Amino acid sequence: MSRLLVSAAHKSSGKTTISTGLCAALAASGRRVQPFKKGPDYIDPLWLGRAAGRPCVNLDFNTMSPGEIREAAGAHMAAADLALIEGNKGLFDGLDLEGSNSNAALARLLEAPVVLVIDSRGMTRGVAPLLLGYQAFEPELRIAGVILNRVGGARHGAKLRAVIEHYTDIPVLGLVSENPALQILERHLGLVPSNEHAAADRQIRTLAEAVAAEVDVATIARLGADAPALPVPSPPAIDAPGPPVRIAVARDAAFGFYYATDLEALEQAGASLLFFDTIHDARLPDADALFIGGGFPESQMQALEANAPMREAIRLAIESGMPAYAECGGLMYLARGITWNGRRCEMAGVLPGEITMHARPQGRGLVRLQETGLGPWPLTGPAGEPGSFGAHEFHYSALEPLDESPVYAYRVLRGHGIDGQHDGIVHRNLLASYSHLRHTGQNPWATRFVRFARAVMAGVGDATVDTPTQSLPI
Repeated sequence: MSRLLVSAAHKSSGKTTISTGLCAALAASGRRVQPFKKGPDYIDPLWLGRAAGRPCVNLDFNTMSPGEIREAAGAHMAAADLALIEGNKGLFDGLDLEGSNSNAALARLLEAPVVLVIDSRGMTRGVAPLLLGYQAFEPELRIAGVILNRVGGARHGAKLRAVIEHYTDIPVLGLVSENPALQILERHLGLVPSNEHAAADRQIRTLAEAVAAEVDVATIARLGADAPALPVPSPPAIDAPGPPVRIAVARDAAFGFYYATDLEALEQAGASLLFFDTIHDARLPDADALFIGGGFPESQMQALEANAPMREAIRLAIESGMPAYAECGGLMYLARGITWNGRRCEMAGVLPGEITMHARPQGRGLVRLQETGLGPWPLTGPAGEPGSFGAHEFHYSALEPLDESPVYAYRVLRGHGIDGQHDGIVHRNLLASYSHLRHTGQNPWATRFVRFARAVMAGVGDATVDTPTQSLPI
């Protein structure tokens, strides 16, 4: 189970471009690369997965226990030659004083060596105390090498290498030149996701070529080869106590934020996934339930508005009682309209409000939700008690004004949600929230959703009125 964690001294050091290039270069060399991403992120995993040729898996302290993280890593590493784990923010950054959820904590938990990406602009001799300080701060952590990014030419690179080799014992694994062609486009929520990027594959080839030319890929491939084995759990049993559930899943340029393991969990719960395109398809697949994940509908709002048949098909399906789940971008699409940069476009018109884009984030970061008992799915707590669980949100939009009094599935204990206190609007058999859920032991939402959809298929509960269906005998 060869593995390594790629981190940095601080965010925006270029670790995603380096990690994406490494995944692509290693895959091009014939190696089976399993990418992982620390934390609740969708955009970086899209790039990493596309570069490696296999879905990227998130490892997140907020929604997963340490045991779950080790098992998820072990299960997905088992069929690969090596694993590349991209960190988030800086190596030691975290939410608490002890750094219990930091990249360093993840590296220790997985017993993975660290490759540090350093933004070397404007730096020469000063790189030595930086690296020495990182080594001394947590001596038990193995910093196996450094990749110097944004190097300002051969002379600059030679100085940096000489300083590091003189003052430290950290191998220099690469010097990546400053090159605007290596930068992935950014906008208000970070990198442009690869499902929207018109030239994503060409961009990945450019990154792979640069990394192959300027980084010691062969040495990196051998890092962590001596790491101890991680637990490989038995494949979960398919939870299919009834007929299969066909779930229509929106996946296109507007909606692409799905955890790979959540899609797997839906299938393990007995669902078949039917992907459709909200921009180009005229109708929904023949399905029993609907899932519209996150994305950037505001960037595609004119195309979404132009596809009136799809908007109407989704509205009618939900109003007819189809079980549906939408989060963040999906919630935005189900509102009456989206206003951005002085322009408004019609959306599906299911939810009683308008989406307004703001200049600053309206909700950002880790979230803690407590169930109200009014949601459509079975409760997560013991003996059917309302439970609480971690999630995350990142949205510049707000749903306003709400001209009705919605039924909410969640109280927000931490975060913002829809109004600072609540999240998860319940309408018919729809649950729509700003929070992004994750199928884990805290909240096995995929199983809950499939069981709920199966119950509705069996005619349990009234799908035509706005009443909670919490008492469904599933």
